[in-house]
Amino acid sequence: MGSDYLVAVKHHIDAKRICARLEQLSACSATAVGVTRLPFTKESAEAEQLVEQWMAAAGMAVRKDSLNNLIGRYEGRNPSAPVLLIGSHLDSVIEAGKYDGTLGVLTGIEVVQALRDAGIVPENPIEVIGFCDEEGVRFHSTFLGSKAVAGLFTDSDLARTDEQGISVAEALRQAGIENPYEYQSARRRPEELLAYLELHMEQGPVLECEQQPVGVVTGIAGATRFSFEITGKSGHAGTVPVSIRQDALLGASELISFIEKQALLHEPLVATVGKLTVHPGASNVIPGRVSGTLDIRDLHVERKEQAIQAILGEAERMAAARGLQICFEQVMEVSPVYCDEKLMAILAASIQERGGPVIQMVSGAGHDAMAMAHVTDVAMIFVRCLDGLSHHPDEFVAEEDIGAGAEVLLSAVTKLVLA
Repeated sequence: MGSDYLVAVKHHIDAKRICARLEQLSACSATAVGVTRLPFTKESAEAEQLVEQWMAAAGMAVRKDSLNNLIGRYEGRNPSAPVLLIGSHLDSVIEAGKYDGTLGVLTGIEVVQALRDAGIVPENPIEVIGFCDEEGVRFHSTFLGSKAVAGLFTDSDLARTDEQGISVAEALRQAGIENPYEYQSARRRPEELLAYLELHMEQGPVLECEQQPVGVVTGIAGATRFSFEITGKSGHAGTVPVSIRQDALLGASELISFIEKQALLHEPLVATVGKLTVHPGASNVIPGRVSGTLDIRDLHVERKEQAIQAILGEAERMAAARGLQICFEQVMEVSPVYCDEKLMAILAASIQERGGPVIQMVSGAGHDAMAMAHVTDVAMIFVRCLDGLSHHPDEFVAEEDIGAGAEVLLSAVTKLVLA
């Protein structure tokens, strides 16, 4: 495909249209502040109806699978050829911004629209997919939609319930899925798929620091999560000398400081103590018990394990020195996902066509690509966001950067599906 030809196709990309659609989708919200759009709700149905209209306008045949994932198909010259999937999610966290997830779905639609407007029929079919539940807010389990497509969904997932006691199966029925137990029909097999591409706002500050609109994701960090409890001895804040106290909070403070040092030592590993509860929690009582959480993420398994072992060892040393007891329980383990080398090279070439440097980056946040990697090769494009802010009403992606991301995605798509 000649460069002049590609330039002509890119002229059909309309970033203003993507932005206008983002605004329309943001109105499909259960809250006035930010966007709250949980799966299988009135708000999600409203959003799906809009996206379905836009998919159809771009020349796609639209359907829903047995997990209520919304899929638009742009037919190729060879309908039996492996399908190129482009996707992200349509659900949100509570009072989120308008770009997380939806930017990737709408940009995928825009790419297909550009091909159609240019009169281009790809060799391979292209499908744009809006996954029903990536965030996991309602049922406390992430990637429900992409897990079904990847063949990882189980009956246990159907039995999960929300805070009102409504199960995933019941919610699917309410959304119009007659038999949720046919979820296996949503599964795609490796031989059916060419690759999976996902464009997503960065949700971090790297691209902004580099002053670049887009970057290539090399992989998605694996995550290990612990709950921990430190037990000491409560006492009167005014009568027990500090030198002989068994203060659980001081022990936790010492441990948290060590965790920060380990994260800095093992960069780009990140470690977060995100929750801390102090018992009995009175101003005039020495803390006798502290419970908390530890989340550690890294793309490199060995480096993450080294940091974990150092932290657990320090925890035991600290507890013994202070006369405390400490218990760690691992509550989550997610393996890292590496993006495909050939797909990353295609994305890099597409960025270089625009004259920019190729910024490679690791995603510390989880994405549907993590599930899709179980069934096909995956790659991701990150788009710059203001102040690295995400999961917040004020998250923002500039129209110019949205256009840049769409152009990179379009270029990569043409390299993959045009003979």
